[in-house]
Amino acid sequence: MNTHAQLRKLGLFDARVPRYTSYPTAPHFSDLTQPEDVEGWLAALDPSQPISLYVHVPFCRRLCWFCACRTQGTSTLGPVATYVETLKAELALLKARLPEGIEIGHLHWGGGTPTLLDAGLIADLSAAIREVAPFAPEYEFSVEVDPNEIDDPRLDALAAAGMNRASIGVQDFDPAIQETIGRIQSYETTKQAVEGLRARGIRSLNADILYGLPGQTPEKIAQSVQKLLSLTPDRVALFGYAHVPWMARRQNMIPTDALPTPEERLELFNIARDLFVWDDYAEIGIDHFARKGDGLEVALRTGKLRRNFQGYTDDKCPTMVGVGASSIAKYPQGYAQNQPSTSKYQAEVRAGRLPIAKGHSFTPEDRLRGRIIEALMCDFRVDAAELERDHGITQAQFDAFAADVAAAFPQMLDITPEAIVIREEARPLTRMIARHFDAYEMTQAKHSAAI
Repeated sequence: MNTHAQLRKLGLFDARVPRYTSYPTAPHFSDLTQPEDVEGWLAALDPSQPISLYVHVPFCRRLCWFCACRTQGTSTLGPVATYVETLKAELALLKARLPEGIEIGHLHWGGGTPTLLDAGLIADLSAAIREVAPFAPEYEFSVEVDPNEIDDPRLDALAAAGMNRASIGVQDFDPAIQETIGRIQSYETTKQAVEGLRARGIRSLNADILYGLPGQTPEKIAQSVQKLLSLTPDRVALFGYAHVPWMARRQNMIPTDALPTPEERLELFNIARDLFVWDDYAEIGIDHFARKGDGLEVALRTGKLRRNFQGYTDDKCPTMVGVGASSIAKYPQGYAQNQPSTSKYQAEVRAGRLPIAKGHSFTPEDRLRGRIIEALMCDFRVDAAELERDHGITQAQFDAFAADVAAAFPQMLDITPEAIVIREEARPLTRMIARHFDAYEMTQAKHSAAI
C-alpha cells in the first residue's frame, strides 16, 4: 500500500482536497447568514464559557509570492492606523452584544503581518480588546510575528499587552528558494527575533516551515529543518506548499516547472518529519510537531486535540469570534465570515453594523460529519461509542460508514465494530480519507494537493 506505484494507481497523488480546518469548508458558506443571526448567536453565548478571539490584520509590507492568504501591501502606516480604528469600532459593536461576564480564553492576532503595527498601535488595539472582555485566568495570547517586521519597541509593547505565545513563519532558509518565492528572511534575522521573544519571557514559540517549494531538494529541506531545530521551537507546523494560482494570482510569479512532483513532495515531507521525530518532537495530526509537555502534545495524549482555522489547537473554548476583514467566527450554531474586502468591511463597521458577508448554520448532519472528519484529522480514528453518545448513531449506521470507507481505501484502514482507524503508513493520505465523509460537492480547482 505504501509504494508510490500503488498510490499512483489509486489516483491519490493527483487528488485535491480541503485542509479541513472547518466543516463545511469556507467555499460552501452562503450569503444567507445575516448580521441579525450573528447578533442572536452572540447574545446566546454562555458567560461561564470563555471565548476565543481572532483579530485579522490583512496588511503586509511586501506580498510574498507563495502566500495564498487574503492580504494587501502597504508602504506606509497610514492605512494600517485607519484599519486599527475600524477594528476598535467593531470591537465596540461586539461588546454591546456580548453577555455580561464573558472572558477571553484565547486571543490570536493573525494576518497579513500583525507586527506591522507600531508600538503605539499595538498598545491601542490591545487596550480596546481588554475593554470588550478580560482575559480568563489561564489565557493564551498568540501573535504571528514576521522576523523582518519586528523591533524592540514592538516586542516590548506585545509583552506589555500580555502576549505569551508567538508564531514565526520560516518557510525555508535556503537563499535561492527564498528568492524564488519572494520571501527573503535570513537565519540570523529569524534567530534575533526568537532571542528577543525569549528574552521577554514568551513561554512558547511556534514556527511554520514549508515542503514542496520550487527548487526544494532533500538536502535543502534537511538543512532548513536542522537550522529551525537549533532555534528550539516548542511547536512546528510542516505545511505542504499549496500552489493555487487560480486563487492567489501572485503565485503566477513562481515557476511551476521548478515545483517538486507529488512523489518528491512526499519524500520531502518524510525527511522533515523524520528529523523532527529524531529530535524528540511528538507527531501531532498530519503536519504538526510539538515538544513533550507542550499544550498540543498534552491535548493529543489526553484526547482533547482539536482543529480550527489556525490548524491543530488545544483551545478548549467552544466559540471563536472573528474580528477584521475576511475573518471567520465559529459559534455553536454555525460559521460567520466578515466582508473580505477591506473597504466594504470598513464601510459596514462605520455604519454601525456587524460586517457579516456570509456564513453557514449547522445541520445535524454537518455536526456528525464534521466530528468524523475532525477525529480522523486529529486522532486518525473514529470511535463508534462517541458517535452514538453525541450524535445518536446506531451500530448499524456506524458499520455502514466503516464498510463504505474501507471499500474506497483498501488496505489503509483497520475496521472493528468499535472504531475506524487509519493505519500509520496511510496517514499522509488522511485528508483524502476525510474527504470521503464530506457531503458537499467541490471542484478540484478550489483546493490544494492532498500530498
